[in-house]
Amino acid sequence: MSVVEAKDAASVVLVRQGADGVEVFLIRRVPQMAFAPGFTVFPGGGVDSGDWSDQPLGPDFWPARFQDSPERVAALGRAAARELFEECGVLLAAGGAVPDRERALRARERIAAKEIGFGDFLADEGLSVDIGLLRPMAHWTTPVSEPRRFDTRFFLAVLPDGQEADGRTSESARSVWRRPADALDPASAEPCLLLPPTWSLLRLLASYSRVADVTAALDAERAPIPEVMPVGAERRWSFPGAEEYLAWTEALSAR
Repeated sequence: MSVVEAKDAASVVLVRQGADGVEVFLIRRVPQMAFAPGFTVFPGGGVDSGDWSDQPLGPDFWPARFQDSPERVAALGRAAARELFEECGVLLAAGGAVPDRERALRARERIAAKEIGFGDFLADEGLSVDIGLLRPMAHWTTPVSEPRRFDTRFFLAVLPDGQEADGRTSESARSVWRRPADALDPASAEPCLLLPPTWSLLRLLASYSRVADVTAALDAERAPIPEVMPVGAERRWSFPGAEEYLAWTEALSAR
């Protein structure tokens, strides 16, 4: 069997403190998508050539907790910040700067259409991205049996003050803030179809009631960053909680 090489990708678990605990921003992908149509996911996408740049990273760029070169980790961080801006309108800008909303919306559309680069937009606005606002969270690789494969690093980001997240992207059928436990509930009025990485990270978030506790755990490197690798030619991952995930999918299918 010919194995497709996994493409570098980055995904952002965007959280905020809600009245009833931690809330996470989720996007349900449109059914026309080639990869994971109809699934509920975190914002993210593949690393582009423009992400391998020398644009500033901010003063608090974290040490490379992923086992990669600093250049690759930096590209992954830039890709995460770019995808978050493209898909949600949230900018992890140094100093908390917020660009004009209308100009930012037009820029998002042009970046998605490959008319301009993310770095060009930042330069025009006199802004830079602070990658220190991203916290490494997990590393997953698509099973070798899949025709589309991604080597994805997941990052946690807290919604910056004064900004709002939306789902104004052609890839989104619906976007919503939800408590992790609600998104995981197969009996919910709005059940979510979840891939193993999304399910696993939502389950981790569901164990915390405060965003501050989540970030403290990641900063202290107490939360695990598992290397989850594909297993043979089977269409599955091997990961902690795999049996529980299978039971969850069965409960979802039984609705």
